[in-house]
Amino acid sequence: MFASELISNSIPPLKTSDSVQKALDRMAEFKLYHLPIVNETQFLGLVAEEELIEVRDVQQPIGSLSLSILNPFVFEDVHVYDIIRLFNQLHLSVVPVLDYKKNYLGLISINSLLEYTSNIFAVKEYGGIIVLEISNRNNSLSHMAQIVEADNAQILSSYVQSFPDSTRLEVTLKINKTDLSGIIASFERYDYQVKAVFNSTISDNGTEDRFNSFMNYLNV
Repeated sequence: MFASELISNSIPPLKTSDSVQKALDRMAEFKLYHLPIVNETQFLGLVAEEELIEVRDVQQPIGSLSLSILNPFVFEDVHVYDIIRLFNQLHLSVVPVLDYKKNYLGLISINSLLEYTSNIFAVKEYGGIIVLEISNRNNSLSHMAQIVEADNAQILSSYVQSFPDSTRLEVTLKINKTDLSGIIASFERYDYQVKAVFNSTISDNGTEDRFNSFMNYLNV
């Protein structure tokens, strides 16, 4: 996924002739705390809400103010991982997208980025989650996939988290079923440490049904 595919066309940029009040109203409307300033197709920078709310005369045009204009942007063919890194490093709510002639194409909002990441991590998909703790020498996604697929399941998404000054890794797997008992047993059999399990229904091999039948018998 590239930057050009994540642009939110519904959020118009500001112009230098727009008033502080208009800028604040637009930020409130879209629940953002940054907006780009663009004249024609020329990107001039990002203005931040925290500076605008300090302005006493909110009817002043933003172009007449002495503001600390931010200048982060990405080119249209930048990968989504680099976009996420920029959002995180600079604590932004929007990132402008430019072409290689420095023309403004649009912006990526934190809301659209959040929706995209929920899709790539299969957050909306039915299934359970297993968190494994492993050594970096045992980081074989293909082996993990074999274990999951042996239980007639599939890995919908995965990600790895490392820790400073440690050779241990935390691997999170989203799996397309909630009865994870067989998969958990297989991971433990192969000496994987199962650190946590979420959204799981544990199979009871009919015990609950037999208990309910017995209670019905007693109530006869």
